[in-house]
Amino acid sequence: MLRRRVIPCLDVNGGRVVKGTRFVDLTDEGDPPELAERYAAEGADEIVFLDIGAAPEGRGTLLEIVERTARRVFIPLTVGGGVRSVEEMRDVLRAGADKVSLNTAAVADPDLIARCAVRFGRQAVVVAIDARRVAPAADQSGRVGGGGPDAAWEVLVRGGRDLTGLDAVAWAERAVALGAGELLVTSIDRDGTQAGFDTALLRAISTRVRVPVIASGGAAGPADFVAAIVEGGADAVLAASIFHRRLHSIAEVKAAMAAAGLPVRLASAGAV
Repeated sequence: MLRRRVIPCLDVNGGRVVKGTRFVDLTDEGDPPELAERYAAEGADEIVFLDIGAAPEGRGTLLEIVERTARRVFIPLTVGGGVRSVEEMRDVLRAGADKVSLNTAAVADPDLIARCAVRFGRQAVVVAIDARRVAPAADQSGRVGGGGPDAAWEVLVRGGRDLTGLDAVAWAERAVALGAGELLVTSIDRDGTQAGFDTALLRAISTRVRVPVIASGGAAGPADFVAAIVEGGADAVLAASIFHRRLHSIAEVKAAMAAAGLPVRLASAGAV
């Protein structure tokens, strides 16, 4: 059985790692290479580096920071933000990334997924889906959670700034059909709230695709990581603030996952 992965996320803006709530109110959390090195030493299975300013600013990925980060870690590194062409994906891979995450550009030009998969292999192509719950007509309270038959989620792009009208589940299916080898699914409703992952969103997507799904948005503690896998069907779990601020360690999360019977690569005894 494949091991479930625990993945710290580095949201990078202006060359620094930042974290906010629902993609706003950002605070400085540190230096990307230093945090990546720390997480690798603490037992992270992978690192995700998202240049969150690239799409809104209309620029490419900060390759120099990617290079410095890649030199400090020896675990898989996924980089996203600002990749709009096969050539730009090539540049990010040359800078040291193992996989590249596509988001805004893939929505604007879905065939970009296919072109990148043909050139580099689908295992290197991650499609990130930032989704917000759409309240059913009968319930305008804005409540998140649940996941009944009327549950639906809309895809947003440009760092959660722009609505697309795309249904998140339908977009996930299309992205996989085009060549995505993995999906990074973030609940904008839960991001930074520590209210737990949106397991209904995760389940809606994971039951419709046959590629790994990474859960993102809302982790508060080890139990949430277990729920994302057991209830949401995720293959990997990603978090930022609880690791940046040392609210919980990667070792704690993996211990809880192992206790729940989930296969994990346990952190070394010396990890903190």
